[in-house]
This record gives sequence, structure tokens and C-alpha cells, in this order.
Amino acid sequence: MTDVARLAGVSHQTVSRVINGHPNVTEATRTKVHQAISELGYRPNTAARALVTGRSKTIGIVGTGNALYGPVSTLYSVEYAARHAGYSVVVGVPTSFDEAAIITCVRRLQKQGVDGVVVIAPLRTDGGDIADLAGELPLVAVEGSPAGDLAVVSVDQIAGARAATSHLLSLGHSAVWHVAGPLGWYEAGDRVTGWRLAHEEAGIEPPPTLSGDWTAKSGFRAGSELAVDADVTAVFAGNDSMALGVLRALNVHGKRVPQDVSVVGFDDVPDAEFFSPPLTTIRQEFTDVGVRSVEILLDQIDTGNRSTRRSSIEPTLVIRSSTGTPRA
Repeated sequence: MTDVARLAGVSHQTVSRVINGHPNVTEATRTKVHQAISELGYRPNTAARALVTGRSKTIGIVGTGNALYGPVSTLYSVEYAARHAGYSVVVGVPTSFDEAAIITCVRRLQKQGVDGVVVIAPLRTDGGDIADLAGELPLVAVEGSPAGDLAVVSVDQIAGARAATSHLLSLGHSAVWHVAGPLGWYEAGDRVTGWRLAHEEAGIEPPPTLSGDWTAKSGFRAGSELAVDADVTAVFAGNDSMALGVLRALNVHGKRVPQDVSVVGFDDVPDAEFFSPPLTTIRQEFTDVGVRSVEILLDQIDTGNRSTRRSSIEPTLVIRSSTGTPRA
């Protein structure tokens, strides 16, 4: 740092202010310091900085350890938002997704000196133990339990499912069949709730749900059952992977989409617009989830105040060619 200061013609305190993003530095001085840093190849010693500031400039993320689009996209969005806020990220994966395993994972990250933790928690827990942990260090749960005294950021799954179902009912379908995600997932339960609400609002008794496990294979099984039922003209699948399986099953059984059966998914995966036909679906704004989570976490880190803020992000209905009016 002294070498950088000498080359830039400033004090080492000024170099420190520039490196730490202090606002009370002129743009000309900031430019000179950055030029000197680049010329000398200087890299700040993060361990030494942590000793001085009491901050590691590192955020921990507790991931799910699976490759499902939603949790993976959430992890990437949090990492992206943290990086743009000037923080590094350490990812921990619990051995299972009960609260004890999550807490063990958070403790491990805490020992590594992270300034705070974002827990991606899509599976149902009572939220109590995690909330207790939030009293010890800055913590935000994504898609976490609505119970417990901690900050939670989530996409409004109920609103998304309601919009998907209402879209199909508005086209004139008499009812919408639902291929639900697995029990124990907040998203799956909330999407069933939204689907039921849309039927209730339309004064329609919803048909029985079919069970899936987020995979295209489970969607194919459910779609094969629905394809042989002449009353089925509209299907809302709990995610786009299951919707893909439904589309395939309908095709195998000679059903045309949307002429015979309309299909809606959930997530808007990057390939959804290239399904055959392009899939009508619900888009989750994962970038907003990441930004909001990191904002709430950094506010706790900066102020030292615990947050119990609940932040809900609205999803968007994306209409494509897989939905249409029912056959006459």
C-alpha cells in the first residue's frame, strides 16, 4: 500500500479510502490510485483488512445441493448481487434439508468468518431454530418458512399459480388439472393453493391433483393419465420440466397442444420458448430475488440491526403458443 501511495503521490490513508470505497475522495485522486494499483499489480490482503475492519467482505450461501432450476437460479442470483456489492461468496451445502443440517451448515460458514448468510430454504421447516440463529448473525432466508422471527425473501408462488390457472379459465376451459410438485416444498404447496383459489373465484370445483417430483419423467406419467381422459382440456404443471413431460405424453397419445389440451408451466426456464409448442409459463424474477436478499442482508451487516422483513416478489405470466381456447 505504501508503494501504491508513493507512485500515486498520495498518503497510504488515501489509498486505504480508495480501496474501501470511501466517498470522501476526489475522482481524480481515485483514478490516480487505481492506475498505481494496476501498474504495480497490488492486491489487498483480505485477511489483514478483516482484522482491521472486523469485516471479511464475504457472504455465506446455504444451497440445496440439487440441480433444480429454481434453487440453482436463486443461488446464482444471490452470488451475482453479492459480487456487484463488492462481496465474495462462500457456498455451503447441508447434508440434508432439515433444520439441524441447515444450522450445522450455517455454523460452519460462521466459523469461516462470513459477515452474514443467505439460506436458500425451499423445503418446509418450522423456522424456529433458524430464526434463533438469525439473532446471532445477519441472516436472510429465501423461499423460507413464513413462521419464525427472521427476514424472508420469496416469489409470490400463490399469485403465480393463480395467474396461470385464471389464464386458462379465462380462455373458456371448464376446469384446470394440476400436476403438483412434491410434498414438503413451499413452492409446491403454494402453487396448489393458488390453483385452488382461481377455481374458487370462478365458482368451479377443482379436479383432483396429480403428484409429480419436479422431473419431466413425473410430468410424462401424469400427462399419460390425463391424455386418456376426454374431459381434460387444460393442464397447469407445477414447473416447466413437468410441463415438458406433459407435452410429450400428450403428443404420444395423439393429443394436439393447444387444439385439444392447453398446457401452462411455471419458472420460464431458458428453453421454455423452444418447447414444441412454445410454453406458456410463469416467470420468476430470480435476479430480483438475489438483489433483494443481498440488500436486506447488507443492511443488517451495516447497521447491526436484526431484520424480520418479509419481501415478496411478483411473478409474471408469459403467454406463448401452448394455450388456447378449448375445442368445440
